[in-house]
Amino acid sequence: MKTIFKHIKGDRAIWAIVAILAILSFMPVYSASTNLVYVVGNGSTTGHLIKHIALLIMGFGILYGVHKIPYRYFSGGSVLMFPIVVLLLIVTLAQGTTIGGANASRWIHIPFVGVGFQTSTLAGLVALVYVARYLAKNKEKEIVFRESLLQLWLPVGMVLLLILPANFSTTAIIFSMILILVFIGGYPLKYIANILGMGIVALGLFILVVKAFPGLMKNRVDTWEKRIDGFINSKEAPENYQVEKAKIAIATGGAFGKGAGKSVQKNFLPQSSSDFIYAIIVEEYGMMGALFVIFMYFLLLFRIVIAAKKATTIFATLLVIGVGLPIVFQAIINMAVAVNLFPVTGQTLPLISSGGTSIWMTCFALGMVLSVSASKHETEESILDDNPLDILHETI
Repeated sequence: MKTIFKHIKGDRAIWAIVAILAILSFMPVYSASTNLVYVVGNGSTTGHLIKHIALLIMGFGILYGVHKIPYRYFSGGSVLMFPIVVLLLIVTLAQGTTIGGANASRWIHIPFVGVGFQTSTLAGLVALVYVARYLAKNKEKEIVFRESLLQLWLPVGMVLLLILPANFSTTAIIFSMILILVFIGGYPLKYIANILGMGIVALGLFILVVKAFPGLMKNRVDTWEKRIDGFINSKEAPENYQVEKAKIAIATGGAFGKGAGKSVQKNFLPQSSSDFIYAIIVEEYGMMGALFVIFMYFLLLFRIVIAAKKATTIFATLLVIGVGLPIVFQAIINMAVAVNLFPVTGQTLPLISSGGTSIWMTCFALGMVLSVSASKHETEESILDDNPLDILHETI
């Protein structure tokens, strides 16, 4: 054990939380995958568990590797990565896939791995680091709105517009997190109001264009409308089947649940091992299991806040907040959907739901948080004066 601790740096409480959540995911994923096996006819339960464990091991490899990188490299790295993620989003949007007759162009296929990569999660991470860099660089300057439109909001807006057609919920989460980050970073409140207004107008124009030319986006706006209508009028909405089954699972869980692997609704609930895995956890482990999962995420939030407060530079503080808060925010949304407090969004439960991209990007983000918590003597100038090309040269 001492040998392991010698190689890991940063907040050990975060390491422990990540490990506990990962281990806790084994039985729910194994149990819930019966839906994929016996209803969809995809593989075996053991196969799904092995795949999930392999993805987690890869995720921990990413976590370990990233936490060893001095966090100052993430500042210039975000500038280098921005054109790459824009290109990836364009490719993803262009080639896409169709699921159930609806446009779901969110993934690109990774050859030889057999896993789809959701480019929007990487793009959101890069965008948040880029925003943290901009805010730190301009902390002591008077921000001119027109200049910030070109330097900050134009590239960020480009990313959001490329994610929006296929994934409204992810776009909304990233935009919300960016607004929170710029507020914390001291961006003028009146400018934030302007950006929020521009975002609402842009969304309205997008909906009008899609309504006028429905063939462009494969009825994505119709899907959004059905989900919102299903949330408001749940009894009358036939597309709210998933939520109804999730509510049954939660209602029958009781205080201590039915026991590991004894869920009934996993056989009827689509996406039971990913989007709605929290409902299966409640059914099998009851209210005690549900509260324990919530406690772990709020403990993670607490440690992220501690890491942000202990950070020695403005960029480090904003980086931890920018990449750490979305993890907890996503978890809250996933659990809120399962208990019918929020419309269906398609967001997974970080580190617990099956799925490669979600696990990898969560580990990447937490790796950056751990990199910050492991650093001791950084200065703002040493971070923000880094030339992105110099960082590329050092990396090569």
